[in-house]
Amino acid sequence: MMTANELRRKYIEFFKKNGHAEIKSASLIPDNDPTCLFTTAGMHPLVPYLQGAKHPSGTRLTDCQKCIRTGDIDEVGDAVHLTFFEMLGNWSLGDYFKEEAINFSFTFLTKELGIPIEQLAVTVFAGDEDCPFDAEAWQIWNNLGIPAERIAKLGKKDNWWGPAGTTGPCGPDTEMFYWTGPQPAPQVFDPENKLWVEIWNDVFMQYHKNAEGKFEPLSQRNVDTGMGLERVTAVLQGKPSCYETEIFAPLFAELDAIRGVPGVPANERTSSERIIVDHLRAATFIIGDGITPGRVDQPYVLRRLIRRAIREGRKLGITTEFAARIAKQVIAGFGEFYPELVNNAEMICSELEREEKQFAAALEHGTKEFQKLIDRVPPHIAKKVISGKNAFNLYETYGFPLELTVEMAKEQGFAVDVDGFQAAYAKHQELSRAGAEQKFKGGLADHSEETAKLHTATHLLHAALRKVLGTHVEQRGSNITAERLRFDFCHPDKMTPEQIQEVQALVNDAIERKLPISCEEMSVDAAREAGAMGLFGNKYGDVVKVYTMGDVSKEICGGPHAANTGDLVKFKILKEESSSRGVRRIKAVIGEAASK
Repeated sequence: MMTANELRRKYIEFFKKNGHAEIKSASLIPDNDPTCLFTTAGMHPLVPYLQGAKHPSGTRLTDCQKCIRTGDIDEVGDAVHLTFFEMLGNWSLGDYFKEEAINFSFTFLTKELGIPIEQLAVTVFAGDEDCPFDAEAWQIWNNLGIPAERIAKLGKKDNWWGPAGTTGPCGPDTEMFYWTGPQPAPQVFDPENKLWVEIWNDVFMQYHKNAEGKFEPLSQRNVDTGMGLERVTAVLQGKPSCYETEIFAPLFAELDAIRGVPGVPANERTSSERIIVDHLRAATFIIGDGITPGRVDQPYVLRRLIRRAIREGRKLGITTEFAARIAKQVIAGFGEFYPELVNNAEMICSELEREEKQFAAALEHGTKEFQKLIDRVPPHIAKKVISGKNAFNLYETYGFPLELTVEMAKEQGFAVDVDGFQAAYAKHQELSRAGAEQKFKGGLADHSEETAKLHTATHLLHAALRKVLGTHVEQRGSNITAERLRFDFCHPDKMTPEQIQEVQALVNDAIERKLPISCEEMSVDAAREAGAMGLFGNKYGDVVKVYTMGDVSKEICGGPHAANTGDLVKFKILKEESSSRGVRRIKAVIGEAASK
C-alpha cells in the first residue's frame, strides 16, 4: 500500500529523471499574484514564467506545492473537503506540449504506480464555437491504448482552463480518472458515474482570449498539471476518504488522547473530528509561513480556522487547551518535507495557545451578551424567542455555534429563530463568497503594466521602512490591485506621522532619481553575500532572481517589475494600520493618484 510520502517522493523523482528541475514549494502567502490571499494551486507562484519570464531553473519544472482553499470552508467536515492540501505538479514553460505531457502522465500512472490500463479513463475538450475539438489529445490517448469508449469528449465546463480574468492565457485540458468500484470497470466510460474518480489534470495553455472575446494562439505554449496528493493517496489505498489514510491518523490519535477516548475506527470519524484536524493542520502551515491571527485577510481566515476548530472541540467535550498539541503532530509528520514548520515550531504553538486563550475570553463575553438578550425580554411574554439576527451576532462576534445558543436558550425557557439565523448566515456566506471570487480567483488575472509598477513600489517601500524603522522589518504579505498597493510588515508599534512622512519621502527620492532596475540570476548563497533581502531559510530554489534598484533596494523576487523607478512618477501613503499581532499594514498609491 503506497503512503502519501512514498507517492510524493516517487512523483518528484520520476519527473527529475525526465529532465525536470525540482523547485521548492512556495509560501502559502503569494509573492506575485495580486488577486489571491493564499496560494491555491501549483501554478500561482509560476505566473510570471507562464507569461514568458525566464525561470532560473529552466523550462521543465516539478514540485509538491502546499495550498490553501477556503471557498468551500463550510463544507469541510464531510468526507472529501480539505482546507490545506498538497498539489503535485509538473510544468513545461514553452518546452514540450501535449504529446510529451500525456505520455509522462500515462507512464507514471501505469508504470510507476502500477495502475492497470483497464482501470483508467480520460476526458478531452469536445470543442465549441470558440475553439476546435482537441483531436490531438484524443489521438495521443488512443495511441497509448486507451480505447475510444473510455475517452469522453466534454465541453468548457469540464475540460477547459481560464482565462483567470476576462482576458489572458487559457486552453483545453485532459483529465484522468481511476475506477474505484468493487466490480470490474465498465467498458464504456460515463463521467457522471461517481465511482470514476478524477486523479490528474493536464492543462494546455495554447490560446489567449483578447478583449473582443476571440481566442488567438499563444506565442509561448505551456503545460500545467496537477495531482492532489491526499486524494490520490486515498484512491490508491482503496479508501473512500483521505481522512482514512495515514496522513491524518496521528492527528486523530492525538485528538483521542486529548479526549481520553479509545481509538475510533477511521471510517467512524465525526464531522467535528474532521474539522478539528483539517483546520488545525491548515492553521499550523499558515502560521509556519509567518501569518498570525488577526482581523482581516489572511490573519482573519487563520483566526476563523482556529476558532472553528476550538468550537468543534467544545462540542466533543474538550475543555482544556488542545490546538498546540495537534499542531505538534502536524510538525512531526510534515517537518521533514517542510522544514519551515520545524524552524517556526515555537511560534506556531505559542500563537495557537494565545489564540485559544483569547477565544475563551470571547466566549465569556459572549455569554454575558447572551444574558443581556435574555434579560431584555419581559417575564410576562409567553413566547420567548432569541431572534435569528441576535443568534447570528453571537456566532459571528463571539464564536457561539448555533447549537450552543439553542442549548443555553432552552435552559432559560427560550426558543431560537433558527430559520432567521440560517437566513443571516446565508447572506453572510453570499457576501463572503463574492469577496472570495475577487480575492481567490488568482492565476493570470491581472499582471498589467500598472501592477508591475506597484509591485516595484513595494520594493522601494520595504527598503525605506527598514531604513526608518530598523532592519527587523520584514515583509509579511502584500496585495496589489490596478489602483493601489497594500504592504504588510512586522513591526510592534504604530508608526508616527513623522515616520510615515520620512518613509514616503525616501520612496519619492528613489523615484525622482530615475534609477534603472536590473535583474540577475544567482545562487542563494551569492544573493545572501550580495546583501539581497529575502527570507532565506528553505523558501528558495538553488538559483534565484535578484532585482536591484540603484543603491536603494536589492531583493529576491520573481517579478513583475518596472524598468526604471521613474516610471512610478510619485508615491503616496494613504493609510498605516494594524493588520494582526505584531504586523502593520500600509496602503499606498503611485502615479497620478499620488498627486491628488
